[in-house]
Amino acid sequence: MANNLLIKGGRVIDPAAKIDERMDLLIEEGRITKLAENITAADDVEVIDASEKIVMPGLIDMHTHLREPGYEYKEDIRSGTRAAAMGGFTAVACMPNTNPPCDNDSVVFNILEIAEKCACVRVYPIGSVTKERAGINLSEMGEMKRAGAVAFSDDGSPVSTAEVLRCALEYLKSFDAVLIDHPEDTSLSQNGQMNYGLISTMLGLKGIPRESEEIAVARDILVANLTQGKLHLAHISTKGSVSLVKQAKSKGINVTCEVTPHHLVLTDEAVRQTGYSTNTKINPPLRTEEDVESLRRALADGTIDVIATDHAPHHIDDKWVEYDYAAFGISGLETAVPLIIDKLVLPGIIDWMRMAETMSLNPARILGVPGGTLQEGSVADITIIDPKRERAVDPRTFESKGQNTPFTGWRLTGTPYATIVGGKTVMLDGRLL
Repeated sequence: MANNLLIKGGRVIDPAAKIDERMDLLIEEGRITKLAENITAADDVEVIDASEKIVMPGLIDMHTHLREPGYEYKEDIRSGTRAAAMGGFTAVACMPNTNPPCDNDSVVFNILEIAEKCACVRVYPIGSVTKERAGINLSEMGEMKRAGAVAFSDDGSPVSTAEVLRCALEYLKSFDAVLIDHPEDTSLSQNGQMNYGLISTMLGLKGIPRESEEIAVARDILVANLTQGKLHLAHISTKGSVSLVKQAKSKGINVTCEVTPHHLVLTDEAVRQTGYSTNTKINPPLRTEEDVESLRRALADGTIDVIATDHAPHHIDDKWVEYDYAAFGISGLETAVPLIIDKLVLPGIIDWMRMAETMSLNPARILGVPGGTLQEGSVADITIIDPKRERAVDPRTFESKGQNTPFTGWRLTGTPYATIVGGKTVMLDGRLL
């Protein structure tokens, strides 16, 4: 489509400039060149009518599993980025628990090379903290950073010990990179299937106590304070984790954190209500109503910095088994925006500005990548949302190979209308272009 684009009459939300006004937005050669009322377009400019719609900086998912290389039967870069575009995301950061793991610059180069050929949104590789994600020897993170990795994580597993974490955070300070940890004490969570509590006992499933997360969160915060390194905590899920993060921030410790849409919407009751549906099996597990309310308050008050999908697509064979043997994870890229709008924005738990902060501005700042603003001169990565359109979740229509969602049949109000990457419209009105 044309390089020059005019978005007319939308409600523009820019958290970087604190703009919330009905304005037009002109894009030329991949950048935003004008933001004003009643811009007149030249004849060669494509026009998108954004009346009654929300225009915000392109959404960035900083926690996505694209599965390539090695697990392409679950997802690959092409299908995962098509899912991202349908979900309103202009960029995704992909986790390193692939096969082989993304633990050296060759794998980073390979991911970027594939993305250059077939991705329809921006792809930012995340390198592993340790070689082979084995938790023993640090990987060559400096080389991966030079190759294009934007952050480092052993996600899928926690950083193994406090000493490995200390060394990694010290190393990453030398090039100002962030470490994303999956907070879990596996000695407590081992063989667990769902949240530890009354419902796990009723269902006869081994529980994962909240302390398995909170002990790891406390450890990570203490080590971040020791090193003064940049720490980001993935998918926190408990009231206790929220309290620890809030306390750490009050002390000036350099820590940020994220929450997933499913942890903001579902509780462990979902496992019982769905009759042991393995699409409710997630790590960390769905927690209690008290935890959900705490997460929502922390999102609203700024304690939680980011909403991230933790998009974890699986082949049906990984889920169509007994609960004990099923893989953990939800396919989340195509349901995240409707869930956040329907369950948090429209009820007034957060507003549009806060949504844009947590799904665009803050991920861009934490990862150090372009985006998060609609100011003149910035890259033209833009998400347009139709806040009134209602759709039912139907995994059969997903672009992702993973149809593992607990939200099948949910009717949600608020959908992505357009996804624009570098000035190019890649999704418009529910169709990939």
